[in-house]
Amino acid sequence: MDHGDPIYYELFGISWLHVNLSNIMMLTISAVIVFSLCYFSARKISMKPTGMQNVFEWLVDFIKGIINSTMDWKTGERFFGLGITIFLFILVANLIGIPFMIVSEPAHDVWWKSPTADPIITMTFAVMVIVLTHYYGMTMKGPKEYGKGFLRPKAFLLPLNIIEEFANTLTLGMRLFGNLYAKEILLALLAGAGGAWGLSTLFATAPMVAWQAFSIFLATIQAFIFLMLTMVYMAHKVSDDH
Repeated sequence: MDHGDPIYYELFGISWLHVNLSNIMMLTISAVIVFSLCYFSARKISMKPTGMQNVFEWLVDFIKGIINSTMDWKTGERFFGLGITIFLFILVANLIGIPFMIVSEPAHDVWWKSPTADPIITMTFAVMVIVLTHYYGMTMKGPKEYGKGFLRPKAFLLPLNIIEEFANTLTLGMRLFGNLYAKEILLALLAGAGGAWGLSTLFATAPMVAWQAFSIFLATIQAFIFLMLTMVYMAHKVSDDH
């Protein structure tokens, strides 16, 4: 595969500032889809939920259950908005590249793909999550009590506790990237085989459909894992019993 990314170099005339136009477009589309889903699901609230409202209420209970499994609801209630936003946004970003891929000619730049198949995007998500955990840890516990957390259970473990923060950031971002990148690569390979002449088209169609179905499952699981780890990391910072 000789596909590349549509890169805009030297944004605002800054020599080192380059942006991936595909990532910007796909993140924007994902945000619009998430906003539309939430808006139309909650636009008309009825006592007997049906359709999208029913699905959305199930999602609310699902997110609450994840938060409750990591911390008490009195502490975790404030993170509900963060949790549902993370889950929906990453889920949509994971799924959006499954049906098809758009490649420009003759540059062979990939415009339509899952933005979470880019390590820059997933590591940015991970850094944002870890920064938020530190922010809420300091604001809810106070700087002094929060700082003591790095000395527990023993003060000599301070270096390991600091290294753990970097490890959490790396694993949170790279786990999501690795799974989504592998999904994109195999979909592209199967699509290329299916586009060839001869019997290869017949042999590639069935694996393509099967892998797309599995990719939906994979995208959902990865969104769930990212949300679960986010709440676990948050609970370690804001709860006294973690």
